[in-house]
Amino acid sequence: MPKREKWLAALPVFNEVGYVNAILDEVKRYADDVLVVDDGSSDGTSELLDAREDIRVVRHATNRGYGAALQSAFAYTLEQGFTGVVTLDCDGQHQPCRIPRFIKAARSADLVSGSRYLKKYPGDAEPPAERMFINRRITAELNRRLGLKLTDAFCGFKAYRREAIESFRITDDGYAMPLQLWVQAVGAGLRIIEIPVPLIYLDLSRSFGGSLDHAETRLAYYNTVLDAAMRQSGMDIPAETRPAQVCHPMLG
Repeated sequence: MPKREKWLAALPVFNEVGYVNAILDEVKRYADDVLVVDDGSSDGTSELLDAREDIRVVRHATNRGYGAALQSAFAYTLEQGFTGVVTLDCDGQHQPCRIPRFIKAARSADLVSGSRYLKKYPGDAEPPAERMFINRRITAELNRRLGLKLTDAFCGFKAYRREAIESFRITDDGYAMPLQLWVQAVGAGLRIIEIPVPLIYLDLSRSFGGSLDHAETRLAYYNTVLDAAMRQSGMDIPAETRPAQVCHPMLG
């Protein structure tokens, strides 16, 4: 009899006192094992987490960044022997009811990535113009340089099998972490699937940190991280000279 797979749901959290309990209650309906990476919260979120006995918590003493929180989630997944991890945000943008679909898709892929642009759902939000602009630019650049067919480079709703995590060497602690991830995923020959998720924006004022709140500065920074990741991987050559790495979409 095949060994039963054991999946973790992991949420990076920073100052989400208004959302965290309701989101975790919903996540617990679809995942037995739930990890919260509390990335230096100072608004009362940590105290709410302390009061819960149904979740696991990893704490950063200070706010280290989105990428650092995911690195901690990856390390925990490997250390605790999970088959893989589903990552989702704790601000209401990702629907926990979709966790089982990500796990099911991961039966035939190493990395399952949500896409807000594969399918139109009733009630989809209108994305902030500058975020859409940057997402489209970076997604197109990743596709050009890596031979991918992504539609959404930055969606945080993902499922990773442990074999995928073991291939990663992520060092970026901030929001540019996905750029390293995509380069390393292609370098490792991972099987990649995109699946559609609704487009939900509840916090249009989210800060990316200091000067990165300026769209052009953020785009330039992302391109710098991508260039460095390509050089480090040894893949800084035109995609057309390498075998295509197809990202298969799964609709529905």
